[in-house]
Amino acid sequence: MNKRIYTVSVINHYVAGLLEDDMLLRKVSVTGEVSNLTYHSSGHIYFTLKDDKAAIKAVMFRSYRANGLKFQMKAGDKVVVTGSIGVYEKGGMYQIYAEQIEPAGEGELAAKVEALKKELRDMGMFDAAYKKPISKYCFKIGVVTAPTGAVIHDIMQVSERRNPHVQILLAPAAVQGESAADSVAAALNRLDGMNCDVIICGRGGGSLEDLMAFNTETVARAIFSCNTPVISAVGHETDTTIADYVADLRAPTPSAAAELAVFSYDEFLSDIRKKQQQL
Repeated sequence: MNKRIYTVSVINHYVAGLLEDDMLLRKVSVTGEVSNLTYHSSGHIYFTLKDDKAAIKAVMFRSYRANGLKFQMKAGDKVVVTGSIGVYEKGGMYQIYAEQIEPAGEGELAAKVEALKKELRDMGMFDAAYKKPISKYCFKIGVVTAPTGAVIHDIMQVSERRNPHVQILLAPAAVQGESAADSVAAALNRLDGMNCDVIICGRGGGSLEDLMAFNTETVARAIFSCNTPVISAVGHETDTTIADYVADLRAPTPSAAAELAVFSYDEFLSDIRKKQQQL
């Protein structure tokens, strides 16, 4: 009897096709602990996802990182990886091709955020009718953020470049952790009583859990109650929080918020000259 003999390449390609054709494995979410983590110079991320009984190799290609990974993943983290199961044919190894990686538990957090968002929307707190206009010329700008770090540094840099005569008042606040929501709300209330022309409220990027203070009813109500216009500037351009919906204006980043709030001194002088010429 003649037996068919296959090459390794053919077998690996055949198995890869079986996995690719399996509808269940085209989009699957797997939870486990991160180990053997490598951030490659190519921009790809290689790691192993394991539990107490088994392990699976995983890779996230560079093209998915911007939208698919919003926190600094490290070995030992418990995560949920969403992607497709396939075969790395050259090595004969099956693995998960990650399209999104979230800290374990973010699914529940996201559901809570969506429920609160619906509740506040139904109450009218996102309505355009409540949005306060922001003056073209803001001379006194309040900032609610951490007292150290990139956010206040970036805002000060933009302010010094655009208009060194503008006054920046920092109300330092914890922007992450259990006390962050109360801290941000207290800082907003404090600045609201200091005759600011506008308040920038924000922080740098992070995971959903990192940004949770800005997804709370406490901070939402503090923003809504402010008599001073508030610009939200939370995270990166792809991050959206409840604070963004309640604020009078949303900026994609803290630097962008400063660009919106700090008027150009050169443009200010130009406007004055034009008005003088019209007299």
